[in-house]
Amino acid sequence: MNKDVNSTEKNEWPRHIDEDNSQDMFMQCDGYEFAGTHILLDCWNAQNLDSLEHIETALRKAVEVSGATLLHIHLHHFTPNGGVSGVAVLAESHISIHTWPERDYAALDIFMCGETKPHAVIPVFKVAFNTDNIEITEHLRGKVVA
Repeated sequence: MNKDVNSTEKNEWPRHIDEDNSQDMFMQCDGYEFAGTHILLDCWNAQNLDSLEHIETALRKAVEVSGATLLHIHLHHFTPNGGVSGVAVLAESHISIHTWPERDYAALDIFMCGETKPHAVIPVFKVAFNTDNIEITEHLRGKVVA
């Protein structure tokens, strides 16, 4: 499912369920229960893809706006092209990034469960990488009929 880059919420969708106090962090929406929302971002014509500091700042901002809980950030800088791979490990799952500065391209993987707002991170990366050219794919992980 493709989303509008400026969309951050869908009427408080999805809703977290925990009727039996199991703390499994599954959510419910449109007759389904699911583990979490998995968003893939393909950022083209992107900038600032070789700066560890810039990418870490963007990841921290994304975690903040999503309402997730940051556990750890690990980034690795490759040479000679300057690409970066890394992950922000969250209590609610993760945000990962892989960049190809020589192609002005970044691939981001946002997977969140619980009472987070994963769509809120999209504008953060749009601004951080100074691009309007973002392809968005969404998948509900662990989807079962409620």
